[in-house]
Amino acid sequence: MGKTIAEKIFAAHLKDQPSPENMVLNLDVVMCHEITTPIAIMDLVEKGMDQVFDPTKIKAVIDHVTPAKDSKTAMQGKIMRDWAKRHNIKDFFDIGENGVCHALFPEKGFVRPGYTVIMGDSHTCTHGAFGAFAAGVGTTDLEVGIYKGVCSFRAPKTMKIVLEGSLAQGVTAKDVILAIIKKITVNGATDKIIEFVGPVVDKMTMAARMTLCNMAVEAGGTCGICLPDRVTAEYLWPFIQGEFATIDDAVSEYTKWHSDPDAAYEQVITIDVSSLTPQVTHGFKPDQVKDVTELAGSPIDQVYIGSCTNGRIEDLRDAASILKGKKLAPGVRGIVTPATPLIYSQALEEGIIKIFMDAGFCVLNPTCGACLGMSSGVLAEGEVCASTTNRNFNGRMGKGGMVHLMSPFSAAAAAVAGTIVDPRPYLNK
Repeated sequence: MGKTIAEKIFAAHLKDQPSPENMVLNLDVVMCHEITTPIAIMDLVEKGMDQVFDPTKIKAVIDHVTPAKDSKTAMQGKIMRDWAKRHNIKDFFDIGENGVCHALFPEKGFVRPGYTVIMGDSHTCTHGAFGAFAAGVGTTDLEVGIYKGVCSFRAPKTMKIVLEGSLAQGVTAKDVILAIIKKITVNGATDKIIEFVGPVVDKMTMAARMTLCNMAVEAGGTCGICLPDRVTAEYLWPFIQGEFATIDDAVSEYTKWHSDPDAAYEQVITIDVSSLTPQVTHGFKPDQVKDVTELAGSPIDQVYIGSCTNGRIEDLRDAASILKGKKLAPGVRGIVTPATPLIYSQALEEGIIKIFMDAGFCVLNPTCGACLGMSSGVLAEGEVCASTTNRNFNGRMGKGGMVHLMSPFSAAAAAVAGTIVDPRPYLNK
């Protein structure tokens, strides 16, 4: 019987298999940020195990609260800085060079097809867009990964989601993944890897694929994964051109990570997205999703555009295409956070930052702060945010606040209307 891409990656990285269901894998990349990693660092220090398995395979960033907002977050940053210096970790990104981890690290070319990646962050699944196995882990697993370069996982079980048809104008990867989560629920992919395939995925940019994989965890998935192809190779070409004579050679090599035609899946779901409309969450679970028209007219207090889900240059372009020449509705606050310094620079060069500022938005440096209610856009009790982020849990962006997840198109349209609204009438106007 053939193998899925996940089974192939596990087989290629297998170091030990204590039981049929427990596989210890060698790691290609261990990612670290200042919220979860300092705990692991201090524990390793206390145990007399302050070392890293390979400093070239550690990628570290201060991104969740940056610059520091208080003494505690300042100390978290200091622990990371001292650790990176102590162990000669070159790929450490501090203030001025830092960005949202799941946007910055792909942008730097740190993830390749067939890789194994861990991080103490649930949205590490984003990196599966490159045909890698990437998973968020707890502190103990992160410690072992830093110290030994291995991590234990259950034998992979994969569900395949086939996306057919074509996306209508104004409908994006964010709408697709919200619709998927609505269909399979927040528990639908628990302890499974979601393999996204089909003509719709084939046409997606890497940014769109990252959005898709980013929210696999909101359906309970360990990882979301796409099969590497020419789109993948072209995105990575600046980093891999020394390894291949041509992009065609890279594309050919990456096919070894494609799932076999006779691979076995736990479940196969086929969805035709041709009739899909813009989606938006309601309530406090990511599977509480409706067509945006069903919530049209619902008032908002704040619009947030950014995050590891939708803070890339394509997302800013989408939002700016609606905001150009318009103003925020009275009483609505607008916040935009380009996910990396490069994205910020691109947005400046393209005039996108000016469009946001002319519309009345506050433009922030790259940070995760608002997304998880730590800084830079926290909601007051009773306030409502139209957000391009990935999680609408109760209190996620501030105690007593309500978060409606949506695409950059929908968020920008809401900013102009002052309420949740169908973004499609706002396109190309």
